[in-house]
Amino acid sequence: MYIPNEEEFQKVCDQRFSKDMYKLLKGSSVAIAGLGGLGSNIAVMLARSGIGKLLLVDFDTVELSNLNRQVYDVRHIGMKKTEALASRLKEINPYIELETLDIKISEEQVYDIFYQYKYVCEAFDKAETKAMFVNSLLEKCKNTTVISGSGMAGYHDANNICTRKLGRRLYICGDNKSDIEDGIGLMAPRVAICAGHEANKVIELILKDKNIGGMENE
Repeated sequence: MYIPNEEEFQKVCDQRFSKDMYKLLKGSSVAIAGLGGLGSNIAVMLARSGIGKLLLVDFDTVELSNLNRQVYDVRHIGMKKTEALASRLKEINPYIELETLDIKISEEQVYDIFYQYKYVCEAFDKAETKAMFVNSLLEKCKNTTVISGSGMAGYHDANNICTRKLGRRLYICGDNKSDIEDGIGLMAPRVAICAGHEANKVIELILKDKNIGGMENE
C-alpha cells in the first residue's frame, strides 16, 4: 500500500490553505471527550483539516449498533474505541500525533487530563455526563474553551442545528431540543452535521486567535 511521505502531505495542504494557516493548524492540539457518533466524526474532520495533535478519550468498545452513525466499520467491532479511532485517523493522516486515554472520566480527573488543552470538544451521550464535564472544565480549566453538543437526534430539519455562544468560553452545537429519549434515536446525517459544527468552531477559533485570513476574535 502506497503511503505518501510527510513532505507530500505538506505540499497538498499548502495548496489547500495558506502556509500560515497550515502551520497554525498543524501546531494546534485539540481534546475530544467521547468517541461515539459525535466525537468520532469530529476527530475525522479535524484530522482531515490538518490539526496536528488530538487527545482521544473514551472507555467504551465498538459495537455493531454503533455503525449506523459512527466512523467505525465491521473490522473494528470489539476493539476499544480509542484504538479503533486512532487506527482510522492514521489511515487518513499517518503523520497526525495522537494520544489516547481509555478511561471513564470522573469530575476529579478533569483538570489533570485537560488543563493543557485550549480547546476541548465534548461528545458524550448522557445529559448528566455532559453537564458534569462541561461545568468541571469551565470551573477548573480557566484557559480552556469548551465546544459541546446538544440536540441532534432524529431526522428533523437540519437547518435547526446551529452553534451558540454561551459565556466567554462555551459554545453549544445542536438544536438544543432533540433528544434520544423522545424515541427517535440518533441518525447519521444530523449527528454528522452537529459534529461538523463542533469541528468548524474549533478551526474558526484557532484561526481567529492569530487573525489568520483576516478573521478576528469575537
